[in-house]
Formats: sequence, structure tokens, C-alpha cells
Amino acid sequence: MSNGSSSRSGSAPSPARYGFSDAVRAEEQLRAIGWWTDSGPVATYERAVAALSRAADPDLALHSIDRFREAAESEWAQLGDELASDVRLRGGLLGVLGTSAAFADHLVAHPEDWRRLRSSANTAAREVEACTAELLAPVRFGDSTLTGRDAVIALGAGYRGLLLEIAARDLAGAVEPELESAAFEQVAASLSDVAVAALRAALVVAEAELAGGEGSDAAERLAVIAMGKTGGHELNYVSDVDVVFVAESEADLAGAGKLASMMMRVAGSAFFEVDAALRPEGKAGALVRTLDGHVNYYRRWARTWEFQALLKARPVAGNADLGRRYLEAVRPFVWTAAEREDFVADVRSMRRRVEDHVPAELSERELKLGPGGLRDVEFAVQLLQMVHGRSDEDLRSPITVEALRDLGEGGYVARADAADLVESYGFLRTLEHRLQLRRLRRTHLFPAMDDKDELHFLARSAGLRSSGRRSAGDVLVAEYRRHSNRVRRLHEKLFYRPLLEAVAKVPTDMLRLTTGAAVQRLAALGYTSPEGALRHIEALTAGVSRRAHIQGALLPMLLDLLAGTPDPDGGLLAYRKVSEALAETPWYLRLLRDEGVVVERLALLLGTSKLVPELLVRAPEVLRLLSDTPALAERDPKAVAVSLRSAVGRHAEPERAVSAARSLRRHELLRIACADLLGLMPPTDVFRALSSVWVAVLEAALDTSIREIGGRAEWQTVPARIAVIGMGRLGGAELGYGSDADVMFVCEPVEGVQDTTAVRFATAVVEHVRRLLGAPSQDPPLEVDIDLRPEGRSGALVRTLDSYLTYYRRWAQAWEAQALLRARPVAGDPQLGEAFCGAIDPIRYPEGGLDDAKVREIRRIKARVDSERLPRGADPATHTKLGRGGLADVEWTVQLLQLRHAHQHPELRTTSTVDGIAAAVKAGVLSGDDAEQLIEAWTLAMRSRNAVMLVRGKPGDQLPKQARELAALAAALGYPASVDTGEVLDDYLRVTRHARAVVERVFYED
Repeated sequence: MSNGSSSRSGSAPSPARYGFSDAVRAEEQLRAIGWWTDSGPVATYERAVAALSRAADPDLALHSIDRFREAAESEWAQLGDELASDVRLRGGLLGVLGTSAAFADHLVAHPEDWRRLRSSANTAAREVEACTAELLAPVRFGDSTLTGRDAVIALGAGYRGLLLEIAARDLAGAVEPELESAAFEQVAASLSDVAVAALRAALVVAEAELAGGEGSDAAERLAVIAMGKTGGHELNYVSDVDVVFVAESEADLAGAGKLASMMMRVAGSAFFEVDAALRPEGKAGALVRTLDGHVNYYRRWARTWEFQALLKARPVAGNADLGRRYLEAVRPFVWTAAEREDFVADVRSMRRRVEDHVPAELSERELKLGPGGLRDVEFAVQLLQMVHGRSDEDLRSPITVEALRDLGEGGYVARADAADLVESYGFLRTLEHRLQLRRLRRTHLFPAMDDKDELHFLARSAGLRSSGRRSAGDVLVAEYRRHSNRVRRLHEKLFYRPLLEAVAKVPTDMLRLTTGAAVQRLAALGYTSPEGALRHIEALTAGVSRRAHIQGALLPMLLDLLAGTPDPDGGLLAYRKVSEALAETPWYLRLLRDEGVVVERLALLLGTSKLVPELLVRAPEVLRLLSDTPALAERDPKAVAVSLRSAVGRHAEPERAVSAARSLRRHELLRIACADLLGLMPPTDVFRALSSVWVAVLEAALDTSIREIGGRAEWQTVPARIAVIGMGRLGGAELGYGSDADVMFVCEPVEGVQDTTAVRFATAVVEHVRRLLGAPSQDPPLEVDIDLRPEGRSGALVRTLDSYLTYYRRWAQAWEAQALLRARPVAGDPQLGEAFCGAIDPIRYPEGGLDDAKVREIRRIKARVDSERLPRGADPATHTKLGRGGLADVEWTVQLLQLRHAHQHPELRTTSTVDGIAAAVKAGVLSGDDAEQLIEAWTLAMRSRNAVMLVRGKPGDQLPKQARELAALAAALGYPASVDTGEVLDDYLRVTRHARAVVERVFYED
């Protein structure tokens, strides 16, 4: 061994293995600096050579080291030795030299600055005061201050030296893995502190320039307010520094203006451009204003974006007391700006304008302004801060990532979304820093996707390496697109959240929900018991939990939304009950916060209906559907039935099976009710959907009961086929929310089984079905009504097909033939059901129609129903079922036409009332005008009956008389909130009166 080289067997390694692209040149340079011999790296410097290989650009790092050696031989002797032993120096210096040619130039010009990076130096971020003192040290001499070009050169060198320290902390970890690189937040904060120090130093030199090199107190009459990234402690390596200037008094304006102009010139020559365009009136406005001048402008003339800019304002130089007073005076404008008309729309418009200015060909590569760029994060955060920060002071940080974390902790943003945005923002800011470091130029442009060299460099400088078959550049592009797409997705989710517009409209006092302000506001909104409402609010927002924070953000908007419903007090109580019932449901409040349409729709539902909240606490999953109109309103009833039967079929125990059926029915009832109240489902679709749910439950219960009864010891096998025949409104697929299911059961023995055995088995099955479905439950009841069977309540529960036919042929009365008009198979054996309906056709569609005696009999029964069945005290004008022009009137009229003419006109053979009316017109037995009157009245009566159930939470046939219930009924029927409830009654009376006139003419006249 010689010259300290390490002994190696075989051929000496080539510098190419250390990542140098030109091995020959690299070996020459390595030998020149004393790190390489014929045997490879010198042992002493082996770690230094390895560190070079990990630099973003090993060639650049080595070339810069060689340049330094040539330019500063005296410094190199000591630096070379210390690089071998000082890991912090090695990581920082080689990290910088492998990334930034500009810093290499600086070190060649100022070789002594390498000492800043030693471990023995203070490597932690320095305070502003220390940085200011260091910048001023070479330009201050007692009471005198250096001015002119010499001052600018000295200031610039000191500033670059401070940036060098920050860059070394930023990049060291990429070169020396045992070191931890500074997080981008720390880097940005340090850069901001150095910028503040630079502003202060520039102010001192500017003051001296104006005073002829002597000291003065001119700076005490001026306050310098940092804005933008400097104000927010998140500056880049190379950036304009935004400021606003404030003078103490009108008398100081002239002098303060000269000082401000001079300060900008000094800073622009030595450090960076100082931009005062964020001042009132922008570049057209006075450079300096008094504090009163600023306040008057912001109070009277400022635009939305100017308040957004003030979010990051902080005094940094000059008169500290004046700066503090400025901040105290303007900050309230920030936290009331959201009350301005179209505030949210203005901020969104501003973001679109910024984005539109990016050339289309650069949009994908623009880190700062393009879609998915840094501005997407910043605009979203600032909008959320200005809307919610009015009432929550924890959200007022000017630092983007701190504000994001606060929004996440406070529940205004999902924790996962906040964390994802922080990560992606950090990634994009890191890329921005690396791009700027290379030449210390202001840029935000990602390399072209085909520029492999630049992509490779940027990837390595950001700590990314090749992975599998993907190069480092490919990894970078994939990561860039992932983060950019994530930012854009979350930006659109948060920035265009409807909740923001709703909350922004709520006065700031109401957001704070203080007792006095809240009671007055609630009373003004129309809450009849504002004190009671306040108790609900206090219960929902009590404590400091994340849940309470989210409720605090939601409630002001929700209170406004509920105020527009028929029953705000009831709606708020229902909201509290639902919230308490779902307190442990992790996605509940998150859904309300993130999906504004859910909150709007939920408020309408809770303030209108008592049925919805009762179902909601037991079927909360339906809440998720409120943001998805097709899923809420357009589900295929057949798919519902298949899903229900499949779920029930997984349970062997009958009680569990029917419990599953009830659960799915509850879900479907709530889904249909929500779609109905929101006006998303036509009435006929509501009736069919409700009927389909009932049929599915019946079928599931029948399947379960057949399995249960058939599995008992007394039955070797299932001895009978069973069919369920829907009657009444179930047969017509016209059920309402509170309707019973009118059915009949028919059975047929399987081959080799006697009728009596089949009937006994079927009867046991039917009793089991009725017991399962009739079990007590909090849900709307499942009553299986079989009173329309032969002989009514005294008749057999089940008959064979022949038994039914024998009865109908020998003893059927006119009303029983009429009841059969709605018979259709709904569950069980389909062939048997169809056979039953085919067999009864001659009875319900009698050849030759009804004779006069039977027509009179039907009319007599109808008159008796009208006089005897109407409940005591009921108003016949507004009773939806038995009242004048109500359901019974229309249905009996249609059914009489069917009994009289269906034998001649097959189109009349339908179980649907509406279809029957249309068929009667086609058959020429009813005029078109009369049909319109009947359909309108029947539909309105059905909808009103459903609305009563929705509003009260229990079935009822009588329109309400109480004003609030009537207002809720109007809302459920789709009337606007401003409608007079008297108009609702008038409409109902008018429609049913016209229908009654048709009934009297068609039903009672020959």
C-alpha cells in the first residue's frame, strides 16, 4: 500500500460504479483532490466518495469540489480533511454542491463560507435577530452604515451564506442517510426568517442612504408588513417578497414613502424583489398609507381577494408598535369577509382566473398555479379558514400546513384528507425548492416529461431512486402525477363543498352561538322555542371533542336550513336524536360535513317528517344515498326483491330471517320516503315501490315458513303448493306507507296428497307467516289482512283452488266479485297463482256484465259505506279514503265500470285504478275529461294520505287541521315553502269536488 490507499484484490474499481457519467474525467478530478489512487478510493475518503455517489448529480458535486480546490487552495487543505471526518459537513456541502451550481459559484467566490456547515458551527435554524445582526455586521461601523454598491455586495454575500446554511440542512439527509434532512416546513420557516432579516437589514441601509450614511430615526415612522409566503412563514428559496407599508401619520407619508422606495431598491439589488402590489389599490395606489388610510380602504373598497391576502399579514420591520396596531386593526376584516355577498363565489372565481392564466401547454407541469398544484391547496385552505375561522380561532394560522392540520383536528376536514393534503403539499413544495436550488432562479415548472436528464436530477435531489424496472425519473413522474391528482381531487372536494356557501351566509355572531345572540337569531329565524333550540345546540356542541367541533361547524347552517322547513323546532329535536343515536357511527358527521347536499336534504326531511327520523336511527345507511339521486330514487323494485330474498335466505331461524326482512324493508321504506319527500319519485313509482317491498317481505316470510313447517317431524315433505293472491291496493300495486296487505291464500296438494292434508299444512304455514310478520316492532306494522276471503273472518284461512271456485260459483255476492277485480298473484307458487286468477276471470268479468239488480246492490253497499264507515267526527270533505271525491269514490266508480264492461273490453281487465280509468276511456265508457278529474283526485288523495303518514309518523286518512301539520303536509306534497296552507286545502277541495261530480254522474246514473 502507498499514499494511504486501501489494498484491493483484482482490478481497481472504476469511478463509474459511483454514478459518475464520465469515468475518465471523474478519476482525474478525484485524483486531483486526493481522493483516488490506482487501487480506487483512498481509504480516508472512501465515505466522501460514497457520499458523492448519493448526491443528486455526482458529476456536478465532484466538479464543484474540484473548482473550489482550484480557487481556494488554502481553504481546501482544511476542508478536504474535515470532509473525511465531519459527517454533517460532508452531507450538507456535498448535498448542496450536487444540487446547486449557483451555490458552487458562491463558494468559489466566498470559500470561507464552507465553515458555516461544520458540525462545530451552530447548525440549527437561527433566530431573525441573529440573522439580521450577521447581515449588518459587514456594513455597520459604529454610528455609520455602509451604503451604495459596496453595501449591496456585502449584504448579498451574507444573504447567500445564510441560504447556504438552510440548503445544507435541507439536503444533508439525501447524501448521508444517518442525518435527518430538515422538513420542508422548517426550511420554509427558516427562509422566511432570513427574508425578514434581509428586509430589516435593507431598511437600515436604506435609512443610511437617505441620511448620507449616518443613523436616523426614519424607520420608526414606518412599519413593514410581510404578506404572502413571507408573512405565512413559508417562503421559497427564490421568490418575490410581498410587503405592505404603513406610516405613523399623514406628516410622515413623504419621508416614509422615500424610505420604503429606497428599501425596495436595496433589497432588490442585494436579496430579492420586494413586491408591494398587495397594497390598497395595488400598483396604482400610494406606496405608503397611514393606518387610518388602510382601515378606511378595507372598510369601504377592498375586494374579496384583498381580505384573503391579509390572512398572512404580519409586521416584520420598522416600527413594531405601529405594525402591531395595524394587525389589530385589519385582522377583524379577515374574519368577517365571509359575510360579504358572493364571498365564496368570488374566491372560487379568483382561483379559476389564476388557473386560466397558465398556458395550456404548461398546465400539466406548473407546480404552483396549475390544476393539482400548490395554489389548489392554498386556496382551499384559505377559503375554509375564512369561513370557519370566524367562530373558531384555532383555525387562524397563516401557515398552510398548520392550518390544514387544525382543520383536520377540528373536524372541518377529514383527518385522512388533511393528512393526504399535507403530504402532497410537502412533496410539491420540495420539488419546487429543488428546482429553484439548481440555479437559484425563480421557477415552478416541472421538467418536460421527455427530458430524462432533468427528471433524473430532480428525482435524486428529492430523495427518489429507481425501483425495479423503473428509473428514478419514471418514479418521479408517477409520484408527481399521484400527488397532483390527489391534490386536485381533494381541492374540488373541499373548495366546491356546498357547506361553505351555506355557512358563509350565516352571520358571524350566530356562528359563535352565544346565548344572547343565538336566542335572538333563533327567534328571528322562526323557532317557536328558541331557548329549547339553544339547549339542543348546547347538548350537541358540548365539550372539546372532534364531534363537537364538527357539530359546531354544521349547526349554524343547519339551523338556517331547518328554519325554511314547516317545523324547525321539531326538525332540530329530530336532528339531536339522530345525532345522539348515531354518535358512535364514524362516518355520520363526516358525511354531513363533506356532502353539502346531504345536509340540505336531511334538514328538509327532519323539518317535515316524523317518520323519517324514526326510521333513520335504525337505518342510518340510507343517509349515504342522499347525495346520490339515482341510488336514492331509481332503484329497480325487482332488484330490491332479489336482494331481500337473498338476505333472508341466509338465515335458517325464522325469527332471524324475518328480522332481516324487516331490516331491509325499513331501509327501503326510508329510501322511498326520502325520495318522495324530496320530489325525486313520481307518485305512481312510490306506490309501486311500496307495494314491491311488501310483496318481497311476504314472499320471504312465506319461503321461511314453508321451510320451517315443512321441516317438522309430522311432515315427511312439503305436501302442498301455496300461492299468495294480492287483493285491494296490494293487488293493484297501489300501497301507501301505512297500508295493510290484503291477501288470500290458495293451495293445491302435490301428487299423491289429499286435499285435507294440503289445507292443514298450508294453514299452519299461513298462521306462521302472520305470526312472524305481526310480531311487535318499532317499524310501521306488517298487518296481513285476509278478511276478503270467502266467508270473511269466519272462513277458512286457506282453500284449494276448487274450493274457491265452488264458493264463488254458488254463493259469491256482488261485492266479492268486485273485490276479485284486484286479485293478482304476488308470492308463492307462480303457476298456481296464475291458475287461480284465470279461474276467477268469469266471476269478476261476468259474461254480459252485471244485471240491474247487482248494480243496485253495489250502489246500495257504497251508500252504506259512505254513511256508516266514516269515523265519528271525521270531515267528509277532507277524508282521503271515504270522503267526497276520495279514494273510495274513485275506486268504486272504476270497479263498477269494470264489472259492467270488462267482458266486452279486455283492456279493462287490470288491477290498477289509474290503468283502469285509462282503459275505460279507450273502451268508450268514460270521457277523457272525466278520466282526468278522477285520476287527479285519486292521485291527490293517495299522496295526501301518504303525506299524513310521513308528517305524523303514523297512518291517518284525515287531512290535518293544525297549521304546522298542514304546512308540513304542503311541503310533503311539493308546495313551495311560501304557500298559504289555505291554498292547499282549497286545492284539495276543488279537485275532490270535481271528482265527486263525475262519481255521481258515472256511478249513480244509468
